[in-house]
Amino acid sequence: MGRKKNMDPDDFWKQYETGLGEKVLSYTLGQYLSGWPEYASPLWGLLIATSGGFRFHHFPHESWIVAISRLSSGGAAPKEKTIFIPRDRIRQAELRIEKSVLKKIFLASSPRFVLRYVDNAGIESEFVAETDSKAFFIVENLQKP
Repeated sequence: MGRKKNMDPDDFWKQYETGLGEKVLSYTLGQYLSGWPEYASPLWGLLIATSGGFRFHHFPHESWIVAISRLSSGGAAPKEKTIFIPRDRIRQAELRIEKSVLKKIFLASSPRFVLRYVDNAGIESEFVAETDSKAFFIVENLQKP
């Protein structure tokens, strides 16, 4: 049985940019928590700042036990989930990091990426994801004109 060869990260991002037709400015891993009504949280995926706006891209995965169960019952394989928020609909991007030393010790939490935007219905909404400090670069890139 052959092993699947991993793609070089630089090749992955070149292909991703080609598929989007946009430049990827920064990215990091995060866990979607709220603000995307079509899908229940939590979902792990990539938080991505592009020249056109913000994207969250969830790549589906399943354990071999779930895959066998799904195949035997005739279920559908999980599908990719993506959200795109155009730059002109973004109102504010921020990274909320706990500053209290005591809270950091006793209530450890990951930084929260919060994106305020106007949805397709014209309503201001908020996309929230737990992430790491590298999301600072996403915030920085989304704040640039």
